[in-house]
Amino acid sequence: MRIVFMGTPDFAVGILDALLDSKHEVIGIVTAADKPAGRGLQLRQSAVKERVAPLNIPILQPEKLKDSQFLYELNKLNADLFVVVAFRMLPKEVWEMPKRGTINLHASLLPKYRGAAPINWAIINGEKETGVTTFFINEVIDTGNILLQKSVSIGEMTTAGELHNELMTVGAKLTVETLDKLEEDSLKSIQQDENIARNAPHAPKIFKETCEINWEEDFTIVQQKIRGLSPYPAAWCRLTNLERSSITTFKIFDAALVNESHSKIIARQDALIFPCKNGSVLVRTIQQEGKRKMTVKEWLAGNNPNDWVFS
Repeated sequence: MRIVFMGTPDFAVGILDALLDSKHEVIGIVTAADKPAGRGLQLRQSAVKERVAPLNIPILQPEKLKDSQFLYELNKLNADLFVVVAFRMLPKEVWEMPKRGTINLHASLLPKYRGAAPINWAIINGEKETGVTTFFINEVIDTGNILLQKSVSIGEMTTAGELHNELMTVGAKLTVETLDKLEEDSLKSIQQDENIARNAPHAPKIFKETCEINWEEDFTIVQQKIRGLSPYPAAWCRLTNLERSSITTFKIFDAALVNESHSKIIARQDALIFPCKNGSVLVRTIQQEGKRKMTVKEWLAGNNPNDWVFS
């Protein structure tokens, strides 16, 4: 089939690579417009654009998805199907355009975790299983008829970054399988069960305040939050330096559960142990505000843990 692929970040690149290696033909790319970034505010291309730039594939980067010129150029590609991965919500004028419809790959087992950050929230909420779903796009985000699903287990120490990479690999295979079966007309879509959806957890966009650690919560909740936000955008907390009478922000990138009770932050060889409710968490990688990401062992070489307390 003739495919137009729509996506922006690294996760989308993994699925795009599988499509480029498949029997289907990627005849066009739709991705985010180049945006200024960094100190020099130089224009930065999306991960998807960087991937296809050396290839002879038309790239469309609309600011507005209802723009008449964009719709004209998209329609002119005469695609059989659109494939959407980690992109924007599409207007009806776009997703209705191809004769075989528009499908999306979502990083959850729909109808669970509809929304922008399914990978993060699955870990934050302590799920033992998640997965990927291909489905037809309709008017309401993440509610269309399901095509295929594949489940993946979540380990006790799995981070969002690790789960991202695993779901990208599994999702790439599932997307190609979906296209193959659609071409053969051997796949029937199934309507999502709204009775299940009403009680299912959601995956809203994550903001900075979402990432703040509350050390008074149960140690399992704290550990899940740290894992679910690692390595990006990263859980964070504020600590006070008693010697300098200053408050500093720290990002925390890993955490192991420790069945120990402590009244203060303590150091143990190459780790810091943070007390929480019902236990503690052991941390080995941090980033102090204004400094690079480093191991706790490196940080302890220049800091006395007894000087730091919760703010």
